Formats: sequence, C-alpha cells, structure tokens
Amino acid sequence: METCQYKAVNVKDDEDKNDAYKRVGKPFLRQLLVCSGVWTSYFISGLSFGAPTVLIPRERDSENSTIVITDEMASWLSSVHGFSALPWVFILPVLTQYAGRKLPFVLVCVNLLVGFIVFYCSTTAVHVLISELIQGLSFACNMTVSIIIVTEYTSPQYRGIFLTMKSATFFWGIWAANAIGTFSHWRHIGIFAFMCCTYTATSILWPESPYWLATKGRFKECTRAHHWLKGSSEEAERELENLINSQQTYLANISERKVRPLRDRLMSFIKTITTKEFYKPILLSTAMMATYHFSGKLVCSMYAVELLKRITKSDYTAYIGMLILDAVTVCGMYFGCFLSRILKRRTLLFTSSFTGILFLFLIASYLYLVELEIVSENSIISITLLTSFSVTISCGPMILSSSIYGELIPLRFKSISILITALVSYSIMGIILKISPYIFKAFGLHGAFFFYGVSATIFTLILFKYLPETKDKTLQEIEEILKG
Repeated sequence: METCQYKAVNVKDDEDKNDAYKRVGKPFLRQLLVCSGVWTSYFISGLSFGAPTVLIPRERDSENSTIVITDEMASWLSSVHGFSALPWVFILPVLTQYAGRKLPFVLVCVNLLVGFIVFYCSTTAVHVLISELIQGLSFACNMTVSIIIVTEYTSPQYRGIFLTMKSATFFWGIWAANAIGTFSHWRHIGIFAFMCCTYTATSILWPESPYWLATKGRFKECTRAHHWLKGSSEEAERELENLINSQQTYLANISERKVRPLRDRLMSFIKTITTKEFYKPILLSTAMMATYHFSGKLVCSMYAVELLKRITKSDYTAYIGMLILDAVTVCGMYFGCFLSRILKRRTLLFTSSFTGILFLFLIASYLYLVELEIVSENSIISITLLTSFSVTISCGPMILSSSIYGELIPLRFKSISILITALVSYSIMGIILKISPYIFKAFGLHGAFFFYGVSATIFTLILFKYLPETKDKTLQEIEEILKG
C-alpha cells in the first residue's frame, strides 16, 4: 500500500499524465463519454422493461399468435425484471469492491446482447420470460454499478444533471419500445436494442474509477485517472487531495485494526454499523426508492394500455394515449433535469412530490365519483389528470430518487450500502408490479390510486424531515454532513 502524501503524486510532477491530459480534451467531454455508455445501458433496460406493455396486448389480440399469455404469465412478464435482478444485487457489489467498476460494466454489456438475442428468437411466452430473466443483470447494474460510475466519474457541478439524465434515458427506452411495438412487430425491439448494445460495448475507453483506486491504496493511478476525468483545476485538485488524504487515514486505521483481537474487531464492526454515516444513508436511500415505486408511476407505465382501455373504451386511443403519456413523462423528466440545475435538490423533490401526490388523490376521488355515478365519466378529464400526475412525478421523484441515492452512499461502506438499498428497491418494484393487477381488480382504479397516494405521502414526509441537501457538494462533503 502506498502511503505517500498527495503532493508526491501531483500531476504537475507527472509529465506522462500531463501529456495524456492535453491529448484527450476537456474534462466535461471525457465525463460525457463515460456517461453516454451508462445512459445507453439505461435506454436498453427501458426497451426491455417497456416491451411487455405492447407485447402482451398485441399477442392476445392477434388471431395468428402462437404465444399464449395467461393473466398469471402476464403479471410475471411485467414484474420479473425486479425479481431477476435480486441475485445480481448480491454479486455486483462484491465485483465492484474487488474488481473495480469497468469489469462488471463489460459483463453487463455482454449480458444485454445475449438477452436480446433470446428475446428476438422467442416463440413462446416462456422464451420471452427467459430473456427477461437473463436481463436481470442489467437491471441490477442500474442500481449498483451504473450509479457508482456516474457519481464517481463526474465532477460535482455536472453530477446532478448526469444522474438525472440517466433516469430520463430509461423512460426514453420505454417510449421507444412502445412506439416500435405499436407501429411494427414487437420483435423489432430486439433489433434496435442490439444496435444500442454495440455502442455501449465500444464506448468503454475510460480508466478505472479514481475513488476505487484510492480505496485500494493505488494513489498514483488514482491521480492519473482523476486528472484524466476531471482535469487539474483548483477545484479538482482540492477534491483529489481530500480523497487521497481521507483514504490514507482510513487505510492506516484498517491496518491497525487487523492486529487487534477478534473480540475488539467484532465490537468495532458493531459500532460501525450503528453509526449515522452507515445506517442513515441506507434508510434515506430506501425511503427515496420507496417513494418512487409507491407513487404508482412505474405501474402506470407498465400497465398503460390496460388502464387506458378501461378509461377510453378504445384500443386505438389506448395505444396512442400510452405513447403520449410516455412522451409527456420523458419531457417532464428533461424539464426536471433543467430545474435541477437552478433549484436545490430538496426544493425540487418535495415540490414535485407533494404536487404529484395531490394529483393521485384527485384521480382517485374523480374515479370514485364516477364509480358512484355522481359524475359522468369523461376520458379527457381522466387523461388530463394522468398527464398532470406524470409530469409532476417525472420532474422530481423519478429523476432524483436514484440520483440522490448515488450521492448519499458513503465511499467506505459503498458495497454493503448499495447491496441493501438495491435489494429493497427491486423487491418493492417486483412486488408492486406483480400485485397491481390484483389491486385493480379488488379495489378498482380509484382504490389503487388512493393506495399509491397514501403510501407515497408517508415516505415523502419521512424524507422531508431527514433528507439533507446534496447539490454542488462533493461526495466527501456529503459524507461529513451525514456524520453530523
């Protein structure tokens, strides 16, 4: 382990590194290159997630279809992504801890290629289900490796917009899958995804994460990677200095702990997991993910055609309405990305969250009045309320849930923190998507939207009380805030 001080590995004394820096270009463009590959993987995941939305009704309506989809199989096709990601949630954090950030991402690129080859060749519902099971790795990557890459490879001034852009890109993938499935055969989704996978696989030209290198004591490599990514400005130098000094101290303490008796090391571990800097980020991240999933927006996207068919009583209108809602969602997310540049994280999150919750209760109340025949059903009012709900939720919780989560997770507990948060998040996602059709049947649409409104309110109030502001702060500064 290297124990040299930061000034000993400064880029000004490293001519090879300085020459490499001049050849590559501006830090923003290099960070954009890194993020573009991550965004594309999110887009491909969106294609996979959105495919069942059009595949299921198309195959059920087709007279020549050889794919028989029962209600039970339909619920599995719509929810299996969350469950298939769970085993990889345990594996990927371990890989990122010991093998770095690049190798797991390369494995994800290969996994996406294989998954969509199976998808394109599918002739039964079971084949489609297998392709989705294969792609569970990519969904686990979205909550683990991808977020780590974006948070560690980008500067604080760009990190917020890059993190929010990835969430919008996922829903672009859903919209693209729905558009392809609406106007052509759903198998063409696989061809388009294969083309996107090719770009992702060829975009990995970046170095290993400087944060990971620092945790391994490889400070010279850390300095080279950090300057390649973020340049040598005064702000970047200060961030690098804080990172190296912090990790040198931490690694020195770890070395001392290894010679302690087992009992003392066990007590130290218990003390660690009961500190604020460990459990507070995990609880806040879990609440962020729960707010997003319990808002019902992902459910509305997955079951958009079925919901709109009930409201509009027209197949054609349902498909067009689905594409409009998806487009509005994506536009709302990009508008949220713009707002994230000028507003504080807390301001944007809670303004949009409480407004979205208000629309959830308005939708539930309107549909309940229709159920009681107090007012006559008007599809324009229903779609307007759904559109308003989509815009407000997409501006805040949808783009900020994973973004703030990526900022909150502390560096030294990253693997275990990500494992716990991702495990809870994908469990919630899978369960919500699996049981939603049964909620619709048992309680009606009004009861389902009321359930989502109450659930989202509870988690939003928890966040309102405890969530700190993270905008324009380095990961080290955020960690210090959580320590208190």
